[in-house]
Amino acid sequence: MTWSIVAKDASGSLGVAVASRFFAVGALCPHVRGGVGALATQALVNPLYAAPALDAMARGDDPQAIITALVAADPGRAHRQIHMIDASGRVAAHTGGSCIEWSGQMRGRDYSVAGNMLADGDVLNSTAAAYETSEGRPLAERLIAALMAGEAGGGDKRGKQAAALRVCTTEDYPALDLRVDDHDEPLTELRRLYEKSMERFQPFVACLPSRARPAGICDRAVIEAEIERFQAARVPARGA
Repeated sequence: MTWSIVAKDASGSLGVAVASRFFAVGALCPHVRGGVGALATQALVNPLYAAPALDAMARGDDPQAIITALVAADPGRAHRQIHMIDASGRVAAHTGGSCIEWSGQMRGRDYSVAGNMLADGDVLNSTAAAYETSEGRPLAERLIAALMAGEAGGGDKRGKQAAALRVCTTEDYPALDLRVDDHDEPLTELRRLYEKSMERFQPFVACLPSRARPAGICDRAVIEAEIERFQAARVPARGA
């Protein structure tokens, strides 16, 4: 009842974007850990896959071995779909035989797309093509563009309702975590929220405590200056 893309970009950022005709899909399906990996668990979703999968990726386990172990221990495996990418760009996926058609997955360099209950396979083809052709843009923008292309290619055959985006960079907390739980045009709303996040949220998060700068920036004047610098840098890019 969902399609999603998990990816790693050249900076090492990891992200997931997902869309579905299912309320609050972002609450259960997308999972990311900075410097470790990203995954989406969907179809008859099993949220219990997420923590052990991310812990195993943190240990350096091969993603395909992780998925094999998870589904082997799950009597509901035929109804599950999961795909993941680790910090090295290794990808793995499982689509159970009882997932509702159209269902399947495909992979490319440093990304994976997967879905079930879709209009047809063109949804994933369109999602992947848009992701590949947007190289050089911020990861969040590439993920949103990919999902919008998948929707144009047919999307969830039941219609639209929810979408979510989660991106992690170097920290344990997400750099961006956006959800649209119930909307007539969830991907349009997701893109609006992303644009809104660039007004103050994204440059503010860059000032928070981090591994490289444990205290972060506490001087409010410096924070405001960083926000202004971020906005000034955006002007040429938006006008290009």
